[in-house]
Amino acid sequence: MRTAPDLSTIAWRRSSYSNNAGGECVEVADHIPGLVPVRDSKNPHGPALLIPERAWAAFIAGLKGGCPAGR
Repeated sequence: MRTAPDLSTIAWRRSSYSNNAGGECVEVADHIPGLVPVRDSKNPHGPALLIPERAWAAFIAGLKGGCPAGR
C-alpha cells in the first residue's frame, strides 16, 4: 500500500476561473508523482483528496470538451 505524501509544505494553487472574493474554490497542488491533491480553499487545514493523475487528466479533458464557455 502506498503512503500518503506530506502535503504540509506543498504549494497550492487556485483555478484562474476562481474569484478573489473568498468564494467557493478548490485548490490543487502540482509535482506529486502520480497524484493530484485537491482541497477546499475555505478549509486549508482540512482533508485533501488524492486523485490519481490519469483520473484528474480525464476530468479536466471532460471539462474542457464538454463545458461551453460562459457557463
